[in-house]
Parts: sequence; structure tokens; C-alpha cells
Amino acid sequence: MKVLVTGGTSGLGLAMASALAAAGAMVALTSRSGQRASAVAAELPGAVGIELDVRDESSVARAVDQAWSRLGGMDMLVNNAGIGMRTVNPRFMSQPQGFWEVPVDGFRAVVETNLTGYFLVTREVTPRMLAAGGGRIVNISVSQSTMHRAGFVPYGPSRAGSEALSRIMAADLRDTGVTVNLLLPGGATVTGMLPAEAVTEDRRLLEPAVMGPPIVWLASEEAAGVHDERIVAVEFERWLRDRNS
Repeated sequence: MKVLVTGGTSGLGLAMASALAAAGAMVALTSRSGQRASAVAAELPGAVGIELDVRDESSVARAVDQAWSRLGGMDMLVNNAGIGMRTVNPRFMSQPQGFWEVPVDGFRAVVETNLTGYFLVTREVTPRMLAAGGGRIVNISVSQSTMHRAGFVPYGPSRAGSEALSRIMAADLRDTGVTVNLLLPGGATVTGMLPAEAVTEDRRLLEPAVMGPPIVWLASEEAAGVHDERIVAVEFERWLRDRNS
């Protein structure tokens, strides 16, 4: 299995890249810093690091071309690269802003990364997968409550948009051999997106490793043909049992 994981140098991306590499997949992971991508990839068996800014069309085209060449093709794309509310309001948990207070540049940066980025990378990869006869696309999402929570502009809308985009991608690609699925942790995770003040005794954060088992399964032969599913990592074992029963 040959896999491209965007935003693979930390958080959920690194957890998924690590799990895939440990399971024997050839992994290309990306970062806006090519040096950081290469350094992190060097710690994983058989992985390669590639510079990618998902907001930039030329960067996307160049990175996908490099990944395809260095991996010798691509069986799976994991769209994960994203930025959170801290980039717009560092105190978004304790002092949320109304949407009318959000800086326009901050709004655009989050939407261009979390939504347009998914579109640009998948747009570049899909024709190659179609020509190759198939492939798998996994788009990372979040809990639906995040999409309409007060003070969560622009992160909530960007993730709601990427989820709607994923469902349309799945509809457009039905019966083509290229599958599209959504994967989300199922709760807040230890990724650095939440400020320290948000971590309390009552608020237990999930470890990024929760994403490992479902992404490895989605890359497996057992998952061939699985399409248009929304898989919640913390519920994965139960979901899989129900599916197989």
C-alpha cells in the first residue's frame, strides 16, 4: 500500500503515518516545511517527506508528482493538513469571539487550508487514481458539534465544508474504483490545537494514536470497496463488529 498523508509531521497526521508505516505501507508525509517533513519521515520505516502547502495549486501539483514518483504510484490519499482556531483567536475556549469579530485574513487562511486544501489535493490525485484503475481517499473530519459551536468561526464552517465536499466526492466517484470515506477521532485530541487552559480533569483529551487502527484498516484488503462511510475512531471496534455481524 502506497499512501500520501498531508500534514503528517505532527498530531493526527503523524499518528496515522506512523501506524501505516508500522503496518508495512510506503508512506509519503507532507509539511509546509520540506526540511521538517524529511526529518520526521526519516524516523519512520520506508517513509519519505515532501514539502507541500495545500493552499497553493503549484505546490500541490509539484508535491503530488513527487509523491507519485517516489512511491511508485499512490493507492491512498489521506487529507489531514489543517489549522485550528488558535490561529485566529488564541483564547477561543475562554474568550470566544463572535463571527463578526473574526479577522478576514484569519477566516480565509483557515478555509483555504481546511477546505480548499482538501479540494486541491484530491483534485490533483483523483485523475491519476482513475487512470490507474482505483484508489482510496480518506478525508479527516471532526465531531459535528464542532461545526456549529458558538465562537468557532472559521474552523467550524471549514470542517463542515470539507465534510460536505467529501460526501459529494463520494457521490461523484461512485462505481469508479476510487473510494471516499470520512474518518474523525470522536472527540478533542492532544494535537496542540486546544489551548492549555482547555485541558482539565473533567475534559480528557484523546491521544492521536486513536486514529491508527481505523486508518490501517481502511488501507487493508478488507476495506476494499468500502465507500461513503463516516467512521468515528473511538467507536471503530464496535462499528467494525456491527459491520461484520
